Amino acid sequence: MDAQDKHQLDLSVYMGKMKAHAPPWRSIAALALAIVAGGIASQYGQGFGTWLQQGHLLPKIVTAAATTAFALFASLGLVGMASKTRDVLRPMGGEAHAAVVRYAIALVGGVIALVVTLSLVKVPIGKLVVGGALTTIIIGIAAQSWLANVFAGIVLLVSRPFAVGDHIRIRSGSLNGPIEGVVTEIGIIYLRMTTGEGPLHIPNSQVLTAAVGALPTPPAGADQVPPAGADQVPPAGAGEVSPAGKAQGLTTASQPPDPAR
Repeated sequence: MDAQDKHQLDLSVYMGKMKAHAPPWRSIAALALAIVAGGIASQYGQGFGTWLQQGHLLPKIVTAAATTAFALFASLGLVGMASKTRDVLRPMGGEAHAAVVRYAIALVGGVIALVVTLSLVKVPIGKLVVGGALTTIIIGIAAQSWLANVFAGIVLLVSRPFAVGDHIRIRSGSLNGPIEGVVTEIGIIYLRMTTGEGPLHIPNSQVLTAAVGALPTPPAGADQVPPAGADQVPPAGAGEVSPAGKAQGLTTASQPPDPAR
């Protein structure tokens, strides 16, 4: 690599760092435009009672256009802010922690944006809340195991009883005995490990209720077992005839005597 290529590489690395630490101006601008559009929709929405009411054509058009702009800019701003937060937290807390924060920001912001959008278009929120509560209960019952793994994954990421790269033992009756391996990833649904039998995915809810302990890191090559039938090196002196054996016509135990004798 010559000096020019090295200079370009250093410049690209520097620009990448500057971009990672730069404020998310696009997301901030999108959220600001969403606030302005929401204010316009709310102001013009006061000029009519319902959408089926006769007349008031201009306030209805402005309210519909401003509400659409609010939903669009709010979505863009929330996605950008969530992604920027993930990029900032990734070097400090790891990919898993950053992903959890990103999902939380996107989920909470999305719910708030949805409620504001519905209120701007004069949709009765009270009836939707009752219907949403019933729907949430049904979905919660149907996805009980999935939600249990999600919340267990969040608890594991926050409490951090182990980290990626740790050699641990998991002991639980529901897992049919202890499991030993190296943690490769702490996901939202599964804990991924590398064991002596290969990769293994364990549900987070099972890990959270199990006893977990750290093990010393095995030395490199300690878990390598020679294949069956491999040639074994005989010990030193095996098969040699001792001086006393030469006088008596005997050999060592590694060479049995001839039955014909």
